[in-house]
Amino acid sequence: MKNIIAKIKLYALKHKAISVIILIIIIFTSYWGYKKLTNTTNEIRYVTTKVEKGIIVLSVSGTGQVSADNQIDLKPKSSGDIVYIGAKNGDRIYTGALIVKLDTRDAQKSVRDAEINLENAKLSLEKLKIQNSRENMTADLTKAYTDGFNAVINTFLDLPSIVNGLEDILNQDNLSGNSVRISGKIAQTYLDKAETSYYKAKNLFNKNKKNYTALSNNSSTKDIESIIKETTETAQLVSDATKNILDFVNFMQNDSSNPSSFTSTQNTLSTYTSTITSDLESLVSSQTNINDSKDSSIYADIDLRNAQLTVNQRENSLQDAKDNLADYFIRAPYAGTITGMTIKKGDQVSSSTVIATLITDKQIAEVTMNEVDVAKIQVGQKATLTFDAVPDLTITGEVSEIDSIGIVSQGVVTYNVKINFDTQDSRVKPSMSVSASIITDIKQDVLVVPNSAIKSQSGTSYIEMFDTPLIAPRDKTTGTISKIAPNKIPVEVGLSNDSQSEIISGIKENDEIVSRTILPTTTTTATAPSIFGSSTNRGGGNAVRIPTGR
Repeated sequence: MKNIIAKIKLYALKHKAISVIILIIIIFTSYWGYKKLTNTTNEIRYVTTKVEKGIIVLSVSGTGQVSADNQIDLKPKSSGDIVYIGAKNGDRIYTGALIVKLDTRDAQKSVRDAEINLENAKLSLEKLKIQNSRENMTADLTKAYTDGFNAVINTFLDLPSIVNGLEDILNQDNLSGNSVRISGKIAQTYLDKAETSYYKAKNLFNKNKKNYTALSNNSSTKDIESIIKETTETAQLVSDATKNILDFVNFMQNDSSNPSSFTSTQNTLSTYTSTITSDLESLVSSQTNINDSKDSSIYADIDLRNAQLTVNQRENSLQDAKDNLADYFIRAPYAGTITGMTIKKGDQVSSSTVIATLITDKQIAEVTMNEVDVAKIQVGQKATLTFDAVPDLTITGEVSEIDSIGIVSQGVVTYNVKINFDTQDSRVKPSMSVSASIITDIKQDVLVVPNSAIKSQSGTSYIEMFDTPLIAPRDKTTGTISKIAPNKIPVEVGLSNDSQSEIISGIKENDEIVSRTILPTTTTTATAPSIFGSSTNRGGGNAVRIPTGR
């Protein structure tokens, strides 16, 4: 460096001051460039960032022009006589202003009828709710179980004496085996049938009685239903046995020389028959009541749903009537100036009648989108609009129309999309260029990372993290050197746009991740050029030459 300065002094003696200044600039530029070229770094540097929650927005873009949607014919949606005119040609009106009103008497009557029908439907629903309340349903079912259990109790007050009485009858002398043998084979057949049915009934009675003894009023409904069913079967068998024994007694009486000896037995059997028949009726009735109470609960739910559907239908009918009434009022869809009005009060108009023309300053954006992007959008989505002619202006809008048929040009399919402005700005003129960004999806309060942080290997996405966060360099150098490689953390990626991605799982908020990796670069060492002469160009650049004096 001392030699360089000495040469500068020597050169300054021979040349003007301005040349010296230029020379100094060249020398120092070459010197520091030389230092930079000879500096090499062989270490990997890692740039890290903390994971934060934020908003990620997906959007598609299109370009086009501003179009003036400045004229619309106003037509009524209903037919009728004009009873009011609220504007005249040349009037400047605001959005929603009433221009024409038709005779609404029929439409108002429809609204009143619909309101009455709705009120009736609501009253019917409330009545059903009271009648079929859960408390009432539960009370009815509880009573049915109680009545059924009481029927079992009453039956068991009668069954023991009847079962024992039937056995005593079969053991009477005039119905004994000797009497049967005298009467012959037919009598034996009657006896066999009577005894078989009796012992079948007695066996079931003994089993039934055991189960009955184990129950109480606090038993489960399932057990109560089971004992009612079993007792009914027992009573039926006892009734059948009583009948078969009575048939046997009647036969023996007819075949006997002393018929009056059987009269008392016949009377007893008749009493048994009446008693058991009454018990059976109570048991069957209780089973029916239980089943009806269960069914009533089911049918009550169905009735309530039907009544609710009726209310919903009447509500829809009322809304339809109100919408129809609104059609009798022709209002301005947006602000503008009235022109072309030729109607007068009392005229009859229909849905094909043009009552006036509204000229407005409303503007829209008509943009062109490719077939891939247009498949992602739908009417009603929000958009952001920017203009080349007004760079500081941004207007929000909403997609109002999407072409259903595309335009094919040189094998490329495009679609026209119309976007309504949320606000109008006087600086925006028809035919100006406009760029639209339409939001197709948005998520808030999600983990968001730069796309550069996400890597992929074998179809799996991952993010790199260090066990211990890196310390930022003090010399403001980009990235931090680490001798230890970061860990690969598998992650699940959600929405992604051009710069950021949503992370569904794998990491958490405030985790410090590697957002960028700076790989080492090797540069060729160059020899510093001579001040006054040429040198070998080893770095691919041009040699520096100091101009000679003249």
